[in-house]
Amino acid sequence: MPSSGDQSQLTTKCGLGLFAQPAIYVDWQRPFGALLSRKKARVPMFVRNLASYAITVLMGSLLTLLAPAPAALAQGGMKVDNAACLGCHETGKRKIEVPGPGDEPRALTAVPKDGFAKSVHAKLQCVECHTGLVEFVEAIEGHTKPSAREKQKVDCVECHFALWEKAKQEGKEAEHPRLGKVMENAGAWAKSWHGRKDVDTVSGYTASCNDCHNVHTFNIPTVGTPERLEWRLGGPNLCGKCHDYQLDEYKESVHGQEVLVKKNAKAAVCSDCHSSHSVDSTSDDTFKVAVSNRCGNCHTESLKSYRATYHGQVNKLGYGYTAKCYNCHGSHAILRADDPNSMVAGENRLKTCRSCHNPKSGLAEASEGFATFLPHAQNDNFFAYPQMWLASKLMIGLLAGTFAFFWTHTLLWFYREYKERKERKLRPHIKIDELPEPLRGKHFQRFTRTWRIAHLTFALSLMTLTISGMPLLFSNTEWAYVVMKWFGGPRIAGEVHRIAALFFVAVFIWHLLYIGIRIGRNFKEFKLFGPHSMVPNLNDLRDIYSMFEWFLGQGPRPKFDRWTYWEKFDYWAPFWGVTIIGVSGLMMWIPSKVATYLPGWVFNVAAIFHGEEAILAVVFLFTVHFFNNHFRPDKFPLDVVMFTGAVPLDEFRHEHAHEYQRLLDSGELEKYLVDKPSRPMTIGSTILGFTLITIGLILLTLVAIGFFTH
Repeated sequence: MPSSGDQSQLTTKCGLGLFAQPAIYVDWQRPFGALLSRKKARVPMFVRNLASYAITVLMGSLLTLLAPAPAALAQGGMKVDNAACLGCHETGKRKIEVPGPGDEPRALTAVPKDGFAKSVHAKLQCVECHTGLVEFVEAIEGHTKPSAREKQKVDCVECHFALWEKAKQEGKEAEHPRLGKVMENAGAWAKSWHGRKDVDTVSGYTASCNDCHNVHTFNIPTVGTPERLEWRLGGPNLCGKCHDYQLDEYKESVHGQEVLVKKNAKAAVCSDCHSSHSVDSTSDDTFKVAVSNRCGNCHTESLKSYRATYHGQVNKLGYGYTAKCYNCHGSHAILRADDPNSMVAGENRLKTCRSCHNPKSGLAEASEGFATFLPHAQNDNFFAYPQMWLASKLMIGLLAGTFAFFWTHTLLWFYREYKERKERKLRPHIKIDELPEPLRGKHFQRFTRTWRIAHLTFALSLMTLTISGMPLLFSNTEWAYVVMKWFGGPRIAGEVHRIAALFFVAVFIWHLLYIGIRIGRNFKEFKLFGPHSMVPNLNDLRDIYSMFEWFLGQGPRPKFDRWTYWEKFDYWAPFWGVTIIGVSGLMMWIPSKVATYLPGWVFNVAAIFHGEEAILAVVFLFTVHFFNNHFRPDKFPLDVVMFTGAVPLDEFRHEHAHEYQRLLDSGELEKYLVDKPSRPMTIGSTILGFTLITIGLILLTLVAIGFFTH
């Protein structure tokens, strides 16, 4: 039974005063007790107690009936609508503080009434986002302890996710494109630097939606409107609330001056370089790889020329350790290139290069020539970059001339040889059973074991050079990315490339020494234009003319001596190829040494020579050379002479009739006759030959894809 003590008190709550002021306690005996006290003499005690008790119960029951039920809060019974919330939280009303991280006082966000009314959330009730508030009050009303769920903070992503899931279940995604975009942005944010957990912030994240958008007034203006331009121009100051140091640098930069002073909305703001929602740490490779492409959204020509350099090629393949735009130009304090204080100004450029090219980075220190390297040189601008223009045109002419002649030669040869075989004009060129006994069943030994090993080493090193070097040249292709990942990155691929180059050059130098020693030993018998010499002569020109007559059906197939004109071309091509590729590659291998004596633009020229000559070598070998030795009708599908060293006698007489006749007449033919290669040797040579041809054709295909998509 209630008494004049605690049991006689009834408690009620006034609106949302629960969160701003203590509960109001009312002792209903006091006003009526005073009235009854004046009648003490005439009213018996038990009557007074009974009357007081009755009045208390009556008033308590009346107030209980008038008070809202606990569940009424969630149903709007307590009028927890936006008007009620704004009654306290509207801007200008009063300052409300709550405990923040570390129990430090934190002021709650004031909501501008007009701003909220114009926002995308204007039609929502506060409690639709602040769901924890409803559950918290319900718990208090029910005299229970609030759960963690009831105390949780507002989660924008969770709310929009629920709405998007509902739209998908109803098949109405197309009706909510803006909601879909929100979810796309939310996904990017969740993986970004801003989306990382941070217990020291109010939101629990490095940066939440409200930190950038102010969810109470959020409403991005329509594209193309003045409001949209104004909104974009305010981006740097918004980011500067947290990144104040970066904002101070940006204000003095060319971008900052354009945006903040000249109000040029086309100039770069923070989100152009860092993105809006997928903001990454600037130390992550993801950011390093992406940032140059973002610069290229405005500086298209500069990005194109940058990608032609080693720095840009590695970056394009997805590796962030080479120089990016900001390494040379700065990040937030970017100045115009002609500004004396710019990082790329003449007096400052070498210092900028040395910020990466120094012993601490594992590189030799940049020498004077680095300062004249042309990172944005273009091959098609003669007046600005004459060296690049001349080098480019020279190599294009070399490629065009070489392939125009030899591809025409190949097509005509295929046509004539195929046609003659089809007409059955080819007959055995010598009847083996009519030969003297020593010649029967014999093969002609064309290449010794030493030459065959040298040829195989040369072929393998060239293929390795191709697969390790071409991904840089064609870094825009998908296959380049896959191959580079297979290598483990450009650094490892570069080491493999240089090792293969050493083998390639070693074989070449060995060959020169071998030929020099051999000529020296037989100097008196050596004939510069003799049948055993690889030096082109006038007879080769006559053979070319006769070959084209045969192609066109105007004469018989010419007869050749030990070396044909196309074999001589195959021989001499590596001389200029190794010289061009080798010298240019060496220059780029030791740039600091080279730049000590030569200007930096030589690296631009070296890159052109190295890449274009590599394309010439690869395409020529895997098309023309393969055809001449394997794919023409008389040889198809494979000639194993370079693996076994020996060729059937009738084939030798057909291919090198003059040499055969000369050796036969001089009686020297028998010195070169050997037994037919063993079956294991023939099978092994066939497998090796087909393997190398397959690899070569795969490499040719990759180069073709890269060339035509470059």
